[in-house]
Amino acid sequence: MPEKGTVYIVHSVDTEGPLYESLQATFDRLSELFSVEMEASHQNLKKLQNCEIDLGGREEEVARLLSPELLGYNDSWDKLEKMHETLLSKEFRHELIDSFGGGWIFCWFCLDHVGFQTNPRRRDMGYHNIHDRYLEILDRMDSKELDEIQWHFHPMSTYKEAHRCATSYVNSPHLHETLCRRIVERNFFPSAFRAGFQTLRPDSHWFLEQWIPFDCTNMALDDPSEFEVHNDFADGRFGDWRRAPSDWRVYQPDFHDYQKEGSCNRYIGRFLNLKARLCEINQYEVDKAFQKAERGENVLMGLNNHDFRDMISEVNRVREFIRQSATKYPEVKFRFSNSVDAFNAVCHDGKVEDLKLDIRLERQPDRLKVYIKTVEGKVFGPQPYLAIETRSGRFIHDNLDFGLDGRSWSYCFDTETVPAHDLKRFAVAANNQFGSQHIELIEDFQS
Repeated sequence: MPEKGTVYIVHSVDTEGPLYESLQATFDRLSELFSVEMEASHQNLKKLQNCEIDLGGREEEVARLLSPELLGYNDSWDKLEKMHETLLSKEFRHELIDSFGGGWIFCWFCLDHVGFQTNPRRRDMGYHNIHDRYLEILDRMDSKELDEIQWHFHPMSTYKEAHRCATSYVNSPHLHETLCRRIVERNFFPSAFRAGFQTLRPDSHWFLEQWIPFDCTNMALDDPSEFEVHNDFADGRFGDWRRAPSDWRVYQPDFHDYQKEGSCNRYIGRFLNLKARLCEINQYEVDKAFQKAERGENVLMGLNNHDFRDMISEVNRVREFIRQSATKYPEVKFRFSNSVDAFNAVCHDGKVEDLKLDIRLERQPDRLKVYIKTVEGKVFGPQPYLAIETRSGRFIHDNLDFGLDGRSWSYCFDTETVPAHDLKRFAVAANNQFGSQHIELIEDFQS
């Protein structure tokens, strides 16, 4: 008998902080998503939730959109923290033990809401606000060594509305400032990523390919026609994964088409929603992951939800699916895991290598020269990430100059880039293909 694989269960959380939605906003969203025009009232809401209004065959989809579970937002940090008192407790984590004696693990993909001019959903605005709050929560709940913090990003909407979706990273000026600040001010660089609105385009696809080895965004379905029911997903509007693998495989994408397998370097995993109107995990999908492992493959089974929803009931629901699958396939082991460990187990048979860079400064007439050399491992992508903070208060990313050996780079601080007199500090960050990192902040360069 061939050896069975292991199902690595990764729970990614789009970590966005509190979210508020008024009754009128709920009905506005109904109009935008399903073209249903109706007076905003609690009476109409109840009727729609109970499928009591004729919508031409779309009653169940609308009822799912407006279900009490999906409208039960955590609209304040007090509500979020109360939820976390249960969610992060040892008792809750261990209500279901994996095959190796471990409890539930969360992967918090933290978002910065910055640069927006209107904020009707009352999102917590500011660099690091959510990232820092979760560091505090995890520390207080003795969970820093259990859970993982990674990075989530929302592109800038056309009119800078915090509740609107967008797709362009090129049109998002806060993209590099967010990342530069996270590196310089928090010594943090992501090795795994989730795209906002589950949406990639060529610019975001190629952005990730430069620096981040693990992508947790695929939500492909066996039947892609399910996407066409919803206005915001029809015709690939958002979250277009209609051509991507839906069999729980992890794949490396094609250069021109992120949904097609190809020769790019990063790995894309499949993550389905715990409770949502679309791409929702169910018993069939969990069974499918266990069946794949029974055939001898290690499997990454990705789960996703948002922290502003009732995560307790959503985790309990999927745990029942896991229990049933574990009973059906008793020889298959499953492990609760963070994203990096799971990707490495599935893609590299658990192998991990270190990454180390040597950074040397040389003061030359009218400029400061930086030399970067790889001394252990190999940098993921074409170059490390350079993050600069100026004395005038700007955060800037810039390209490096390339050495001839493919393992070294340099950069000049001068009048063509950032003059040394305006340089406050800078940092160099990089991953390797295993998600191992080198992050180095340089502040003492005046002597």
